[in-house]
Amino acid sequence: MALHLSSYRANSNLLAAMVVIACTASTAVRAESHLVRFLNRCGTGTPQLVVGGRIVSTGGDFVSNGPFAAISYLQTGQCGFNGENCATVEMDLANPTSFADISLIPPHAFNVGSVSFRYFAGCSGFGATCASADCSTAFHTPDDQQAIVQCGNSDVNLLIEFCV
Repeated sequence: MALHLSSYRANSNLLAAMVVIACTASTAVRAESHLVRFLNRCGTGTPQLVVGGRIVSTGGDFVSNGPFAAISYLQTGQCGFNGENCATVEMDLANPTSFADISLIPPHAFNVGSVSFRYFAGCSGFGATCASADCSTAFHTPDDQQAIVQCGNSDVNLLIEFCV
């Protein structure tokens, strides 16, 4: 009986140690989070953020508690649901690397004074501005890979500005 009891105590101690390790590890892990913020200085229009075929923001901050891909544009009355006829900001925010760009690939078209995005809370200052229909910082064809702005930090946020 004494042998069985000591074996039980050893297993209990091992189990307790495993529980402590698991709890410590789980509190050290932080959930992925990204924020998209808008600044519209055009005096007209409504920012749109479309994720998975749904408008999730019309100008207010949007927070995602995980990775996501989206498009954004300034709805001036001429834009289709997917930003057709308008300049779009395309984003794929995910840890550890995020991507964003401005697209003028038809059927998208330049429609406001300027479109801009920049990362913050990681890769601060990285971004792009397009202030004309022929700007070099936007995709005009699918081959314009130089238009992609990458950020290698986790939990980055994105500020999208119109008429900067």
